[in-house]
Amino acid sequence: MAHAKVIIIKETEKEIKSLLKKSTPFIAQRIRVLLILKQHETTGISKREVSILAGVCSGSAQKWRTLYIRDGIDGLLKHNKIGFKPSVFTSAERLIIEEKLNNPENGLQGYVELKEWILKNLGKDVLYRTVVNYCVTNFHSSVKVARKSHINKDVNKVEDFKKTLDKSAKKSGMGKDKTISR
Repeated sequence: MAHAKVIIIKETEKEIKSLLKKSTPFIAQRIRVLLILKQHETTGISKREVSILAGVCSGSAQKWRTLYIRDGIDGLLKHNKIGFKPSVFTSAERLIIEEKLNNPENGLQGYVELKEWILKNLGKDVLYRTVVNYCVTNFHSSVKVARKSHINKDVNKVEDFKKTLDKSAKKSGMGKDKTISR
């Protein structure tokens, strides 16, 4: 079993705690590891013990410890995350897609047809998975949702059918409150 590594931390415990209060959650884990190393500076502490106390992976604890030894506090506070990727579609294209999806007579049967429609109308060849993720994220759509009604359905005929259904039910003596008796 490896011995606990003794590391000399240049910053005081008070400075580290103030950095911890000001930091983002992503950087706070690194500073928490540094604080634990500072508290065990004289006796030394293994990476496994640090990881248990900080609640992080032992590999991360070792990586951050090595980063501090090599680059100091500035290296520990820097990260290479650049943020989120920009959207595949512009805000104008988003509005066009939203209008197409919200139109009850759009005729789209699924994401494959939407992907083809995007290629034809917007000129963007995007992956199927990208279309699905974009629609789920932005429009809260679902892959398996039944269509509410057929696109060629005549609304007037539906109303006429409902009226004749109500009349025929009344003629036969079957009202809403009546039940069938045998």
